[in-house]
Amino acid sequence: MDNISERFATLQCATSVLIALYDQEDRLRYANAAFRSAFALDPVETPLWGDLMRRNTLAGKGTMIQAADFETWLVSAQSRRGKLPFRAFETDLADGRWLWMTETVEGDGWMLCIATDITHIRASERDLRQDRDFALKASQTDELTSISNRRFMMMALEDLVCRQVDAETALGCICIIDLDFFKRINDSFGHQTGDGVLIDFARRVHPLVRRRDSFGRIGGEEFMLILPDTTLAQSEMIVDRILQSVRGARPIQAMPGFSYTCSAGLVELRPGETAREIYSRADAALYMAKHTGRDRLKIVA
Repeated sequence: MDNISERFATLQCATSVLIALYDQEDRLRYANAAFRSAFALDPVETPLWGDLMRRNTLAGKGTMIQAADFETWLVSAQSRRGKLPFRAFETDLADGRWLWMTETVEGDGWMLCIATDITHIRASERDLRQDRDFALKASQTDELTSISNRRFMMMALEDLVCRQVDAETALGCICIIDLDFFKRINDSFGHQTGDGVLIDFARRVHPLVRRRDSFGRIGGEEFMLILPDTTLAQSEMIVDRILQSVRGARPIQAMPGFSYTCSAGLVELRPGETAREIYSRADAALYMAKHTGRDRLKIVA
């Protein structure tokens, strides 16, 4: 067994395949020599993925990111990253290489990334595959806020339901969040201001959720948060932080006194429950929050 472990360790160091392991906070915990070389990492560095992307973009290294606004790209990328048990996609490197990247996520949020150099594939096929990837990302991203859209969130909800375990284990929770009096904001200040409030909300919530959580806009001023393998009490703490953050928001620079709030309905997935059923219960909890004063969280057991 020791010989096998030693051989495996040697191969990881020698292979041209890129291998990396990230923890549930998206901090790099292990990377072989090929990965560190491709992403300009020192032997002992363990950065957060977002910080690594930001640093390399400024330095013209690592992943080739063609976006007018890096922070908007980062929010969009993080809204998909590590949300599903397995994902595969292609990515360009600044040094001209083209990689086939896979992400395998454990239940506790740790993620194994493996990338293979596929630069040898013909340019015509490469363009076709890149167009396919761009179309897939667009189909899963909300155009206004750059977070996940309804299509992606419903897919993530179905995945949560399919990964049900025995009743003794936390199955996970979902929360539907709605901005209070949003029509009044549009009517009073215009739709451009309303769009700004939606963007502000998405940017406020995004840093407060964990990498394994899925957060997206599912329609109008309504958003969904999926918290896998999380108890109701743990989920309540996360949603409370969101409501508190929103209360302090002042998104209109010209009107420092303007503020807004949101209401939320939270439920825990029951064994044997379908995606439609848990969504319906969360929607009912949100209805209760809206009709008992707004700016609050309602939990339906």
